[in-house]
Amino acid sequence: MDLGECPKIHDLALRADYELASKTKDYFYDIDATEHLEAFIADCDRRTTAAKQRLAETQEELSAEVTEKANAVHELAEQIGQKLARAEALGEEGMVEDSVKLMGEIDELRKKKAVAEQEYRNSMPASSYQQQKLRVCEVCSAYLGIHDNDRRLADHFGGKLHLGFITIREKLSDLKKTVEKRREERGASERERSGGRRHYVGGRELDRRARRHREAGRERDRDRGKERERDRERDRRRSRSRSKSKREGSREKSRGRDRERERESRRSRSHRSSSRERKRD
Repeated sequence: MDLGECPKIHDLALRADYELASKTKDYFYDIDATEHLEAFIADCDRRTTAAKQRLAETQEELSAEVTEKANAVHELAEQIGQKLARAEALGEEGMVEDSVKLMGEIDELRKKKAVAEQEYRNSMPASSYQQQKLRVCEVCSAYLGIHDNDRRLADHFGGKLHLGFITIREKLSDLKKTVEKRREERGASERERSGGRRHYVGGRELDRRARRHREAGRERDRDRGKERERDRERDRRRSRSRSKSKREGSREKSRGRDRERERESRRSRSHRSSSRERKRD
C-alpha cells in the first residue's frame, strides 16, 4: 500500500535457476531479507508509536478505570473480527464444520462484548460515549474504532494489509533465529575468497545495480519519447507545408480561371460591339 508495485523482477524461471544454483553455492540472501524486513517492521512500529501519540494528544483523557473498560471492548471486538475473518476463509475453503464451530465462538464473544460495552457506557457521560474512541492496531498500525461493527473489523483483520504484516512478522521472527550464525558464515566465506578476484555481491548491491539498470532504461525511454515527438513534429510541419502548397496551387488555379473568364468576357463584348457597328453600316 505504501510502496506500490515491487520494483524487483518476479519470474518463476529465475526462481528455479536460483534454487538450482543454491545447491552449489550459498548466496546468503536470507541475511539481506532479514535486514530488509527489519527496516520494514521498524517503519511500521514508528507509525504505530506516532499514531498512539497523536491519539493521546487529541482524544479526551480517560480515567484508568474507564480506559480499562474501553480496552476490554476493543480486545473483544478484535477477537470477533479475527475469528469472523477466519470463519469466512474456512467457509470458502469448504471446511464448513470448522467455520460453524468458529461462528459459535463468535456468538459467545458477542455476548461478552455487549456486557463490556454496557459497562463502558455506564461509566461514561452520554456526550463523551458518542465520540469515537480510537485504538491503533499493533500489527499494521491502522486505526480501529470502539464503535466499529463486526463487518468492518472482519474486513480489517482479513484484509491483505493486516495479513501481510502478520506474514512479515512471522517470517522475520523465523529469520532472526539463525541470522547471527548466518552472518558469521558469510563473513568466513568472504574472508576465504578475499584473496581471489571473485567477491560476494549481496542483495543490497544487486538492488543498486537493478536501480541503475531501471534508471538507464527510463532514460532510454525518455530519449526515444523525445525522438518520437521530434518525428511527429517534423511530420506535422511537412503536412502543413503540403497543405499550404495545395492551398496556394488551388488559389493559383482559381486566379487562372478568373483571368480566363475575364478574357472571354472581353472578347465577347468586343464581338458584340463589332456586330453592332456592321449593322449600322
